[in-house]
Amino acid sequence: QVQPVESGGGLVQPGGSLRLSCVASGSNLRYYGMGWYRQAPGKQRELVATISRGGSTNYADSVRGRFTISRDNAKNIMYLQMNILKPADTAVYYCNIGSNFWGQGTQVTVSS
Repeated sequence: QVQPVESGGGLVQPGGSLRLSCVASGSNLRYYGMGWYRQAPGKQRELVATISRGGSTNYADSVRGRFTISRDNAKNIMYLQMNILKPADTAVYYCNIGSNFWGQGTQVTVSS
C-alpha cells in the first residue's frame, strides 16, 4: 500500500515562495506517475501539476511559469516549488501517486 505524506505548507506573504514535499512509503515511486492537486474552500479539487514516470511535466495555466514539479526517485520524494505566490493559491495541497493514492494534504495560505 502506497502512503503519501505531504509537508512544507504554511503561511507566506504574496510574492513569496514555498516548497512542498511528498514522501511515499510502501513502494518505489519510480514506477508511478504523480501529481499535485489543490482544493480551496468552497471549490472543487483541481490539478496543479503532474510528472510522468519519465519526468515529463504538465501544469495548470494558473501556475505555469511560477510552480515547478520535480521528483527524486532515489529518495522516493516528489516536490512542488512554488514561487511568486498569490492569494488565489491559498488551498490545501494534495499529493497524488498513480492516480489511486492520496495524501492527507498540507495547507498553504498566501496572505499579507
